[in-house]
Amino acid sequence: MPTDKSRRRWLLPSLLIVGWLALGGISGPFAGKLAKVAENDSAAFLPESAESTKVGEQQRLFAERQTIPAIVAAERPGGVTEQDQRFLAERTRQIADVPPPRRSDDGEALQVIVPFDGAVDPGDAVERAREILATDTPAGLTVLVTGPAALAADLGEAFSGIDGLLLLVAGAVVVVILILVYRSPLLPFVVLVSSVFALGLASLTVYALTANDIIDLNGQSQGILFILVFGAATDYALLLVARYREELVTTPDRLEAVGKAWRATVEPIAASAGTVILGVLCLLFSDLRSNQGLGPVAAIGIGAALVVSLTFLPAVLALLGRSAFWPYRPKATVKTGAWAKAAKLIAARPRVTWIVTTLILLTGVAFLPQLKASGTAQTDVFLNRADSVAGQEILTRHFVAGAGSPAVIVAKADRIGEVAAAARVEGVADVRITVQNKGNLAEAEATLTAAADARPALDTVKRLRAAVHAVPGADARVGGRTATLLDTQEISVRDRNVIIPIVLVVIFAVLAFLLRSLLAPLLLIGTVVLSYAATLGVSAIVFNHVLGFPGADPVVPLFGFVFLVALGIDYNIFLMTRVREESIRHGTHAGVSRGLTVTGGVITSAGVVLAATFAALAVLPILFLAQIAFIVAFGVLLDTLIVRSLLVPALALDIGRRIWWPSKLAKA
Repeated sequence: MPTDKSRRRWLLPSLLIVGWLALGGISGPFAGKLAKVAENDSAAFLPESAESTKVGEQQRLFAERQTIPAIVAAERPGGVTEQDQRFLAERTRQIADVPPPRRSDDGEALQVIVPFDGAVDPGDAVERAREILATDTPAGLTVLVTGPAALAADLGEAFSGIDGLLLLVAGAVVVVILILVYRSPLLPFVVLVSSVFALGLASLTVYALTANDIIDLNGQSQGILFILVFGAATDYALLLVARYREELVTTPDRLEAVGKAWRATVEPIAASAGTVILGVLCLLFSDLRSNQGLGPVAAIGIGAALVVSLTFLPAVLALLGRSAFWPYRPKATVKTGAWAKAAKLIAARPRVTWIVTTLILLTGVAFLPQLKASGTAQTDVFLNRADSVAGQEILTRHFVAGAGSPAVIVAKADRIGEVAAAARVEGVADVRITVQNKGNLAEAEATLTAAADARPALDTVKRLRAAVHAVPGADARVGGRTATLLDTQEISVRDRNVIIPIVLVVIFAVLAFLLRSLLAPLLLIGTVVLSYAATLGVSAIVFNHVLGFPGADPVVPLFGFVFLVALGIDYNIFLMTRVREESIRHGTHAGVSRGLTVTGGVITSAGVVLAATFAALAVLPILFLAQIAFIVAFGVLLDTLIVRSLLVPALALDIGRRIWWPSKLAKA
């Protein structure tokens, strides 16, 4: 019969499991609700100080309601017919009160600009328009909806797979890898359940904060949240389970073994989570609200993974005991295994090892200048064939490419004539004054010769701004779709230059506190930064010559840095905290070898899991997410297999006990 003492010992694990089951039932559905509160309009993420934002605010004086334009483009090779014109006129009038179709000079295309109410979801409006235009379309006539409204709708459609396909792929990847790692059918299920609980908790928190306008959420942040939670929760589980398996070999009582494993891993797991949380929260220093939003969203995800891994997972392991590893029983680490041999080889020639691995990484760094990260067109964001992109191509072939998305100029009413004259710079096809006087302000529109999101259009807006700013006393500003894209890219460059140094300082402080050393953190950060630069160099080759990507936004290197440095430091934390623990008992030389031997398998498994989960982002047809997927997945593998396995141990062995300077270990 169980005693009162034994019942009390089992009470806490049982209550934790029941509590998480109840919370999971409440929070689980919120993962599927995040898309309802996500905002994917790039203009909404600019700061109030941006010139295009100020123009958008001034435009509200000129119209009773804000609109977002869609452009209906029709094309028939050889020339459109009267029937085509009647069809398009009838169908577009069913959508909105619009003028008759405009015919291109070559006679092969038609165009109609359709303004949608800005308060209406562009996805619903564009879907309805496409349904109307697809009814009884004349044979041989291609009719597509493009323009800002259609781009927003297609972007929303591309992100619609986040809470379905992405979760399915990420979950399947985690289960397959864990089965291979544990060779057990039960443990992968337990770890997956803990990841699902963490995702539910994070989704509930993010939903509440977003719905109350406390943080901003977009589709990109939502996708990264899902992947981060799965990857982090699995990584923390791997570390805890590995230590639990160690303790079960020498500790008969399962509760005592769980307690020892928890106490041994809580510091590195909490330090790892804290490092990532502080790293991503550095995005709060961004001027872009989309980046500011990602910081707390990612931090909440990591925090949820940490809480679940240190509460629910230990409780389940305590109840399952050795049966968690069925059909295999825990056994002592084989000291002649692969990682023991690797540690022995590195210890034999540490200087040669770190020099060779550094040269390998520098080879990747050499290709870094080839990375094209100055920005891309909005139509390049899709990896699939979106209707909005195909429609824009029709407009580019047959009309002035910038028609339908003009640059908007707002100036003082008594200077608008001079401003309009100054606006006729290279790249501007036409300028017309649309509002003469409204609150002592006037508005003009400049039609660009290039597509609104193309690089030539961005250069034209730069020239346009310089010209109208020079008109004395006009207080002229330039906004519109192209100006918004330009402001976003320029602010992204500023964010990259400001946030990267802040992340480095924050992570150094965390490592210095954790390792009680100043030299070790400098070396660890240096190795991870070297790995990051090599990753970007390899990415440049892959993006340019293998995948044929058109380029990347400036935010891609920034996000890559934040995640790679924060996550890459994770594995060094897991390794070096164990090395420090072993060094206190056996000295630095033996401590490095023992630490690598014991942690080699679990850290490699964690790196593979995290790389595979980030790679799952590539299932969504979005250029940015595909690039982040490759950069983080490749970079994590590089950190796990090269930096943590070879470079860091070799440097530690070569430097010796001085690596712990100025702590007492440096003198031991």
